[in-house]
Amino acid sequence: MGNLLYIVAVILVIGWLIGFVGYNAGGLIHLLLVIAVIVVLLRVISGKSAV
Repeated sequence: MGNLLYIVAVILVIGWLIGFVGYNAGGLIHLLLVIAVIVVLLRVISGKSAV
């Protein structure tokens, strides 16, 4: 289950980067980034390695 959260976070960050570079979609792109950061922080706080 932990790997799934990390994979989702990576996918969201990649989606944010593509959206940021490709076009300006406003708040949606930044929302994806915030969700990805939260998922990674939850993994770090829970004591599991984020990498």
